[in-house]
Amino acid sequence: MLRPGESITGAMRRFHSLHRTRRTVRARIALGPLDEFRDMVKALHRAGIEVILDVVFNHTAEGNHDGPTLSFRGLDNPTYYILEQDRSRYANYSGTGNTLNANHPIVRRMILDSLRYWVKEMHVDGFRFDLAAILERDESGQLMPNPPVLWDIESDPELAGTKLIAEAWDAAGLYKVGSFIGDSWKEWNGRFRDDVRSFFAAKSIRFDTLLTGWLGSPAIYGHEEREAEQSVNFVTCHDGFTLNDLVSYNSKHNEANGENNRDGANDNRSWNCGVEGPTDDPGVEKLRNRQVKNFLTVTMLSVGMPMLLMGDEVRRTQRGNNNAYCQDNETSWFDWTLLTKHADVHRFVTLLNARRVLRDAEPERQRVSLNQLLRGVNLAWHGVKLNQPDWSEHSHSIAFTVEIRQERLLFHVILNAYWQPLDFELPRLDSAGENPWRRWIDTALDSPHDILEWAKAEPLHGYAYRAESRSVVMLLTGV
Repeated sequence: MLRPGESITGAMRRFHSLHRTRRTVRARIALGPLDEFRDMVKALHRAGIEVILDVVFNHTAEGNHDGPTLSFRGLDNPTYYILEQDRSRYANYSGTGNTLNANHPIVRRMILDSLRYWVKEMHVDGFRFDLAAILERDESGQLMPNPPVLWDIESDPELAGTKLIAEAWDAAGLYKVGSFIGDSWKEWNGRFRDDVRSFFAAKSIRFDTLLTGWLGSPAIYGHEEREAEQSVNFVTCHDGFTLNDLVSYNSKHNEANGENNRDGANDNRSWNCGVEGPTDDPGVEKLRNRQVKNFLTVTMLSVGMPMLLMGDEVRRTQRGNNNAYCQDNETSWFDWTLLTKHADVHRFVTLLNARRVLRDAEPERQRVSLNQLLRGVNLAWHGVKLNQPDWSEHSHSIAFTVEIRQERLLFHVILNAYWQPLDFELPRLDSAGENPWRRWIDTALDSPHDILEWAKAEPLHGYAYRAESRSVVMLLTGV
């Protein structure tokens, strides 16, 4: 509409100016999330924190053959997906109804382009690949001895220096922990998770796998002569129970997800400490707190790369939901009041991490392989009696002594998952008593005695130590 005294030419100029303004506003709105993400990454980098992006190149949102067309199904279905032999349905190695055909040249290009974008434009430091074992399958679902997509990722010049972490299994039973293809990949150590969970739930286990897990799982990774950090040690992650729920629920409670509690893992190896869910019983709560600290101690002090789930340091709960991906509400949000409620657990993690960071900052450790590291220590295994370990699958306690010759340190570790206190003999030290055993950690003690600052570890008298039920004790001395 012409304004009074306005020419047609003036009106056209005003019209185009208005549309340019609108296009600029739309462009700014579209770029807003990208700018926010980049600003977040820059802020984290300034704080000394790297950003690892979780990427899913094993399936898309289409679901199964009955699902909607949302992504590559509408572009080139047989190129982008692994199909069953009759090509009418999707092969389902991902557990979500379809599987990406990751080793097809076109799909490989899409994956590489995506990774390059996140590194070059968004400045992320690395990637964690969901169900990464699927990336070893060909278009018929068979394993490939040298999957092109994995070597593409590892050898791409624009991705050089990025951190690559594999969830080295898939939903169809393919388990590649310790044998994932590539020279630079780190791997989630699912065996560490399962063994540690089983031990502290007092379930039958193989002690050899539990204890070698503490030492970096050499039986799994030692043959490759890689650094100890190839093993990513964890007990909980974004899939499954939080650490609080691992010690508070015997069974999953996913009713709110709308699938009649059928979704989510059934094998959780959890124990509720006697009561299912929240409780006001101080005895149960104290035991749960102790169990949380047990898991944190073993995870943070094991040889390898520790991984903690955000919120575990303050006992965040999902109320027993072990598949909360669809819950954008209080179930999955972070409750900041927990920092005050569980300040003792937060303190415990802080002191564990302080020693870990100090140790890992030493440059010489960055160049040592797992096998070299283990050759630099002396190990002795014990039970309640020195040099008499009980290796049976029904045993619920073990102790071991580690001498780190290079650092002139001696550690004695006691793991008691038994339901009663046990008295453990301690190795004899020098007769002069100048370097007695000192207690650094005892998860059965109340804060602040549960963990002490490294230099303030308390001297002990004598050569016996009572480890309370379901506790971890760590003693040390100079040698």
